[in-house]
Amino acid sequence: MAQTPDGMDDFGYITGDALTEEFGEKHLDCLKSLTVAFRTPDFRANVKEDVLKGLKTLLEKSFAAMKNLDEEDKEKSMCLQVATECFRSLRNACVQCYNNQCRLRELGFIETTVEILRVVHKCQDKDSDCLCNVLHCGIQFLGNLAVQNQSCKDEIWEHGFPRLFLDLLDTSDQKAVAYTCMALHTCLNEDKVEQLTQKQDSFAVALKVLELCRTQPELDWTILIVTEHFLKSQTLIEMMLSTMSPQERLTLLELISAHLGEGREESEECGILPATAEFLAGCFKDSCKAVLLLDSGDSSDDEEAVIVIRLLDILCEMTSGLKVFMSLQDHPDLLETTVVLLKEVHFLGREGKNVFSSAQNFAEMGTGGAPSHPIISFKAHLVRLIGNLCHRNTTNQNKVRELDGVSLILDNCSLDSNNPFISQWAVFAIRNILENNSENQQVIQTLRRQGVADDSALRDMGFRVEERDGNLLLRPVKKDPK
Repeated sequence: MAQTPDGMDDFGYITGDALTEEFGEKHLDCLKSLTVAFRTPDFRANVKEDVLKGLKTLLEKSFAAMKNLDEEDKEKSMCLQVATECFRSLRNACVQCYNNQCRLRELGFIETTVEILRVVHKCQDKDSDCLCNVLHCGIQFLGNLAVQNQSCKDEIWEHGFPRLFLDLLDTSDQKAVAYTCMALHTCLNEDKVEQLTQKQDSFAVALKVLELCRTQPELDWTILIVTEHFLKSQTLIEMMLSTMSPQERLTLLELISAHLGEGREESEECGILPATAEFLAGCFKDSCKAVLLLDSGDSSDDEEAVIVIRLLDILCEMTSGLKVFMSLQDHPDLLETTVVLLKEVHFLGREGKNVFSSAQNFAEMGTGGAPSHPIISFKAHLVRLIGNLCHRNTTNQNKVRELDGVSLILDNCSLDSNNPFISQWAVFAIRNILENNSENQQVIQTLRRQGVADDSALRDMGFRVEERDGNLLLRPVKKDPK
């Protein structure tokens, strides 16, 4: 049995005394000793039920006093300090102690804490440190209570969702927001994520999390909520992309793109469903023409165009060897949309100097700065996506030929500082389009005989087209011995 820390022998007396007396320093000092004691694993594991019940008594009395405080008395009130110290003790009592979590839940601490947080949030003054401390420690207690304890998670959700979560996420107190995000992340699971899609107030919680991802990007918990929970729900992602502002949609797409990039080694476990990928492909197909207005000078057009650009980035990542998303090769009209869009962008660039025109400003590359315009690499990524969709897929290889896409890609083999690596992606795409496809190889042969296809760009990159047994092969150019 753990030894009783100094001051704990009188805790029962102090608790009983608090029922008939006003709170004072002796109550606060006793609670501070208890907070320290709960840092010891042995004390936590063997704490008596009477101690926990005593904490409930003190917390309930402080709550009753809070509801009757005048505005002028809040800062000075001992009851706020007592409530804060109660929450600190309770927060420590839950650490790596499943038994204490269950006992506290059974004693009704969750419902009491939720009610206190509601009251404190409503009367919170940004200049009141005492109120802020109650709020911070109460939220942290709920977060610790929920860790690896499904019953506690469910009860916190039952009493606090959606209103309390939404109110606390919307407060100006950044620490309270961060602690709330931690608690929300801990409580969420697949069923609770689906609840976010069922009612307007519930969905508002998801929208608020995305808003915080944009306005407070330093909050890691919001990023984890999105990547570890939201992205696993096709319904939620569809609702969010269909209802959010362009800025919020762009934030979500950037999170998806970053998540795909970070999870390359665990590519099959990225959590995004194939059906979500199909939906994103549909979004790209439906909105891709917005990119053609990028040079119009209208800022609203620019926002929609950047969304198209991010969708393309995501589709390129999804089709780069991730087996779970290779159903995109069979997506209706995705390949045709991409080829047609490449044609339009390519021809617009040739009509005059604009954002789609090729450039040779290689001296400005490699300076370490971000691209100066969002359209940078867009055409290269269209070529990349075409190559990905044609990888070992005869149907798509044939479709590119039928759309006159072979010569189009060959026409994009030249170096272009506005589209870094476009020549490499063109070689990659041609290789995938020709692989085991004699009809496409015949197209190349015909173009070469007619003098339409010039392979000098390929040679500049160290490749040449070689004909062997009626087939065309891409081979490295042999360097002359020195």
